[in-house]
Amino acid sequence: RAPRGRRGAMGPHKPPRGFGAQPRLKMTPLTEFRLTRRVQFYETDAAGIVHFSVFFRYLEEAEHAMWRAAGLSIAAPGAPIGFPRVATSFDFLKPLRFEDEFDVWLRVTGKTPKTLSYSATVEKDGTTVACGSLTIACVRKRPGEPMRGTEIPADIADRFAVAPVKPNGQ
Repeated sequence: RAPRGRRGAMGPHKPPRGFGAQPRLKMTPLTEFRLTRRVQFYETDAAGIVHFSVFFRYLEEAEHAMWRAAGLSIAAPGAPIGFPRVATSFDFLKPLRFEDEFDVWLRVTGKTPKTLSYSATVEKDGTTVACGSLTIACVRKRPGEPMRGTEIPADIADRFAVAPVKPNGQ
C-alpha cells in the first residue's frame, strides 16, 4: 500500500505532498496505459451487448488505473483539488458481449497547465470495437465557494506527458 501524505503539518488549505502520492522518485512520465478487462453480465443490455454508457466507465476505470500506476489518486480524500470531466465522446464500431475479454488503451493526447486529454481505444482480439476521448480539468475546491479552474500541481503534472504521435497518425 502506498504511504499517505502527512496531514495537518501544512495547514488547512495546503494538500499533503502529491495528494497521497508515493515518495517522489525519478519517474518517467506516463504517456499511455493498457487495462485488460472482462465484460460483466450487469454491463450488458437486453440485446446481450455492452450498453453504450458503460464504455465511458471503461475509459474512466483505465484512467484511474493509469493514475495509480503513476503513484497517484485522481480523487485523494481531503484533496483541495478535483478533476471533473469537461468533454468526452465515443464512437462504437463493434459490440462487446458478456465475458468478452478486451483491452482499453489510454493515451495522453493533450496537456495544458489546467487540463489533461486522453484518447481511448477499446480492442478485442486486436480489433478496435470503440474509440473515445476524455478531457479533464483541474479545479480548486473550497467549502462554500464554486469550483474554479487552477493549474495542475507539478507533483501531478510531472507524472504525465503527451504520447508521441505514431506513424499511422494516432
